[in-house]
This record gives sequence, C-alpha cells and structure tokens, in this order.
Amino acid sequence: MKISLFYEFPLPRPWSEDDEHQLFQHGLTEVEAADKAGFSTVWLTEHHFLEEYCHSTAPEMFLAAASQRTKDIRLGFGVMHLPPPINHPARIAERVATLDHLSNGRVEFGTGEGSSVAELGGFDIDPADKRTMWEEALEVSIRCMTEAPFTGFKGEHVEMPARNVIPKPLQKPHPPVWVACTRPSSVQMAAQKAIGALSFAYTGPEALKERVDGYYKEFEEQGAPITPVINPNILAIGGDLSMMVAKSDDEALKRLGIGGGFFSFGIMHYYLTGMHTPGRTKVWERYEEAVKEDPTLAYGPGRGAIGSPDTVRDFLRAYEASGVDEIILLLNPRSHEGTMESIE
Repeated sequence: MKISLFYEFPLPRPWSEDDEHQLFQHGLTEVEAADKAGFSTVWLTEHHFLEEYCHSTAPEMFLAAASQRTKDIRLGFGVMHLPPPINHPARIAERVATLDHLSNGRVEFGTGEGSSVAELGGFDIDPADKRTMWEEALEVSIRCMTEAPFTGFKGEHVEMPARNVIPKPLQKPHPPVWVACTRPSSVQMAAQKAIGALSFAYTGPEALKERVDGYYKEFEEQGAPITPVINPNILAIGGDLSMMVAKSDDEALKRLGIGGGFFSFGIMHYYLTGMHTPGRTKVWERYEEAVKEDPTLAYGPGRGAIGSPDTVRDFLRAYEASGVDEIILLLNPRSHEGTMESIE
C-alpha cells in the first residue's frame, strides 16, 4: 500500500496579511520533506470560492513549484475540475502536459465533475449537466494530449475544431487518469471505464474492503477502457484520514488541536447546508462552536493517523488489510512544525 499526502490548504479566519503566503511556503517545505521521506504522491485539490475551507484554487501552480524542489514524489491533481466553464479541455491538456515535463514525468491526472453549489453556481453550471460535461471534457483533454493533431469534437458541452495541442505529455501516451468517487456507484463507474478511483472513505477500513473488492470485480467483468492506457487502482482519501504523528498519542492530539474534523465540517458547510455569505460567513468560528457542543467533531468521522508511531502503524495496517492500493493522509489546519516532525 502506497502512502501519500493530501492538501486542500485550509486557512481559518482571522487572517493576517501574510497568512496565505506562509500557507504555500510551508506547503512547499513539507512536500520537499515528504519527497525525501519516501511518500508516494502529493495530491492537491482544486476548489473555487470555498474560503477558509480550501485556498487551493490553482493546483498546477503549486505542483509546478513543488516539482522543482523534489525528485521522486509524484504530483497529483486531486482533482482538477473538468467542466469546460471552469477549465477548457485544451487548456487542461496544455497544463497537465507542461507540468509533466517540468516534473520529469511525475503527474497523476485526477479528474472530477465538481459538486458544491458555491462553485458550480459561480461558473453558472447547471448541476444536472456536470456528469456529461466531465465525460466530454475527459475524452477531449485526453485526445488533445495524444492526437497530433487533435481532429476536433462537437458535443453537447464541448465544441472544438482540429488543432495540434502542444506540448504533449512526457508520460506516453498520457499520465495515469483518476476520477473522484464519493459514492459506491461512482467507484463502480470508474472500474467500468478502467480508470483509477479516488475513493472518499468515511466508513473505516472494514467497509472499504467491500468497495475495493467491488471495484476490481467490476473492472474484471465490465471494464471497457475509455483512455488509451488503463489505470486499475483504487485509493482511499477522506475525513477519516487526518495525520499527526508525535512521540505519544497525547502529544499528537495536542499538536493537531481541534483541526482534525475541519475537512468534514467544511464539506457539510459548503456542500450540504448552502448557508454561506461570501466574504462574511466565518466558517472556522462556526466550527469552533460546533466542537464545543460535540467534542468528537474535532477528529472527524474517525481517529485517523493521529498518535504515536505504534498507534499510526496499527491504523495504517488496518487499511492495508482492506486491499486498497494507496492511502492519502489529510493535512487539516495544524502546526507546520508538527507536520514536519510527523513526516519525519
């Protein structure tokens, strides 16, 4: 089982003038340390307008910077939004290919259709269209990476004439393709399309085993590749997978503070409640109030990889037993110094 890191770059209020600058600089230092420590991949999400919860709006920019400070760690979009009003397929192909060259062929091309009302509405996207947008954009972006020239496409949401999209990726014919999966049905869909499943895990390793077994069964029985190269892998990511490692369990909990549950709380805030006034609503303040009412919220749905090396090792082995190919450990709001020691 590969072990990787996941960044959303949360930034709780109140903000000082230098907070965003420090956020990215600390992230680069951490990724450099993770590369030396042997972590498999650093995955970076793309979200828009989700203030406090996620300040990662241009993942290719951060990953390009990280590529110049690292040698081995792979650089994953976890995920890039494919609806054309957010990212045109030709521009996706150009940016992914350019990063692939800058990193000497270390890109993982994670994709998604978007889901929060704040984001979809900000780009005037009808939620009913996002799946077909993703399907068309994935086909076109991969064809832009592999065809010389791209021979054109006319669909419901994407229309583009023949053009030779350059550069082409260093990984031939294209980097590994993944899709974000929040439900068992989307994991099944990834298997049917023979691409990797970025599976969100909120239910612990026991239930994950069923999802892993189901993915590979569906892949073997119904897999019909939609990309030139298949990617039969399933990984676990989500609110159950926070990371903070210290010499003792108590010290790890102290260093993490209450930040371990912020990922899950932020999803509920932006994706389910819809109660947000841009630039006014204080998300972290609401989170603090919720934790006071229910202290268990501070660590998310499960404990996560939080504790001493022995505790974290046992936690990881339970996930390894599920058969999952890769586990991505989440970096919630936390101490930068504590994270550096955790990586070490």
